[in-house]
Amino acid sequence: MFEELRGRVVLVTGGASGIGAGIVDAFLAAGSTVIGADLSAAEGGLHEGREREWTVRLDVSDENAVVAALDSIEEHVGPVDVVVTAAGTSTLAFATETTEQEWDRNLDVNAKGSFLVAKHVATRLVAADRKGRIIFIASQAGKNGYRGMTAYVASKHAVLGVTKSMAVELAPRGILVNAICPGIIETPMKHRERIEGGAIRGMSAEEVAAEDRSQVPLGRTGTPQDVAGVALFLASDLAGYMTGQGLNVTGGMTMH
Repeated sequence: MFEELRGRVVLVTGGASGIGAGIVDAFLAAGSTVIGADLSAAEGGLHEGREREWTVRLDVSDENAVVAALDSIEEHVGPVDVVVTAAGTSTLAFATETTEQEWDRNLDVNAKGSFLVAKHVATRLVAADRKGRIIFIASQAGKNGYRGMTAYVASKHAVLGVTKSMAVELAPRGILVNAICPGIIETPMKHRERIEGGAIRGMSAEEVAAEDRSQVPLGRTGTPQDVAGVALFLASDLAGYMTGQGLNVTGGMTMH
C-alpha cells in the first residue's frame, strides 16, 4: 500500500517523540526516506539512523536554522517531497493568567515554526518546478476553544489559517497543502498537559484522563499511529484532489 511513497524524501518536524515519531515510523514503513527534525536531536548536522532514516537538530522558530537544515538535507539526501510539521508545544493557563512569554512560545513554535518550515519547503518546490505535499499537524484546538489553553488554541487556529492560504496560493503549482487536526492523542505532551491542566482545575491527572475518554464517541483516546495513517493518506495519490482541508482525527469529538 502507498507504493508511490517509496523513495520519497519526507521531512517530519518534531520527529523524536509523540505524533511526530509515529509519523516517522509510518513513512519509513512505506519505503520513504525520512528526516526527523527535532530540538532533542544531536547537534552537528545530519545524522544517519535506521535504514533510510536521518535526524537533524532544528529549532523551527529560527528561520536561519530552517534554511540551513534544508540546505543540508538537499546536499546529503535530496530535495524534500513531503513535509509534515509535527513540532509543537503547549502551556496550560487560564487566559487571565497567561504570560506574554507563554503566549509568544506557543505562537513561535506552533504557528510561526510551522509556517517557516512550510514556506521554505514550498519555495524550493516552486523554484524547481516540482510538485509536493505540505501537511500541517494542527489540532481540534484549531476548531474549538478549551479552558486553560488560550495561547495553544490561538496558535492552532493560526495553523489552519496558514493551511488555507498556502493551499490557494500553491494549488496552481501542484503543491497540495492540508492539515490534520488530532484530538486526544496519547503522547508525552498529553501526559504533561493532564498533570498541569489538572492542577489549575483542582483535578488529578487520572481524573482528567477519565474525563478525556468520556468525551470521545469511539470510547478511546487516540494513538500517534491513528494520526500517522492520515498523514500517509494525504501524502499519497489517493489524496490528489484534496487541498486546504483540516481533517479531524478525534474519535468523533470534533465533527466540523
